[in-house]
Amino acid sequence: MSLYTRELDTIHTALHLAGERLKRITYEGLKVHMKSDGSPVTNADLEVNQIVHDTLLKAFPNDAWLSEESPDNPLRLQSSRVWILDPIDGTKPFIKALPHYTISLALIDHGQPAIGVIFNPATKEYFCAIHGQHGTLNGQPLHARTVSDHSQLTFLVNPWQINPLTLQAWRQEHHCPPMLGSIAYSLALVAAGQVDGLINGGSQNEWDIAAGLILIQAAGNLVFDNNQNPIQFNQPKPTVNGIIAVRPGALSILQNWLAKMNAS
Repeated sequence: MSLYTRELDTIHTALHLAGERLKRITYEGLKVHMKSDGSPVTNADLEVNQIVHDTLLKAFPNDAWLSEESPDNPLRLQSSRVWILDPIDGTKPFIKALPHYTISLALIDHGQPAIGVIFNPATKEYFCAIHGQHGTLNGQPLHARTVSDHSQLTFLVNPWQINPLTLQAWRQEHHCPPMLGSIAYSLALVAAGQVDGLINGGSQNEWDIAAGLILIQAAGNLVFDNNQNPIQFNQPKPTVNGIIAVRPGALSILQNWLAKMNAS
């Protein structure tokens, strides 16, 4: 019997309910507001947050909660298990009806990433991983990408955080398309072997990347922060100093790029 069987069943129920509600909301009409930081939030973000929160904590009432759309409760720092949710990662694409948004959910168990699930309701892609086991996409195993021709390597980048001349030099060697509107979905594509790596140097919130990190590692890839240090979760301030993900065979290329980027 697999570890976390009950948790996985409950997650599937919660995300199915959330996905069905998202469908109805898109027909009923979105209500968009701006947060104090200038980012948009919709009634869909808030309703998905409530559905997933209620479903999970009804099943696991002793667990703690950290979400982009919930007030942060510092008591989570004393809990052995914490659920981390971004109810809609990629709100801007979602508002524009682009299929580049996801529900991103992770369980941190005794400080360690335990479960990561990224669900794209538009494409019906359901990425799932348990720490120490192979991840899956709609039930099929995830594997790191294999490319023998280095000119065909592809790295998703955040172009706004890279010197234009540096980025131009990278693009002369490899494919460097911009990241999708959802960092979680972009990480899931690395885990699924669709791209070789990802560079996002900006500060990240834990709910943006927790599920993606678990998927990346489960597929045999590497992930670390801007300083190439391991990423920790359920921190007092739930932010991370960037995120770098790469398949092992492309690590030396990416490290060379990072060294040049930091020197520029």
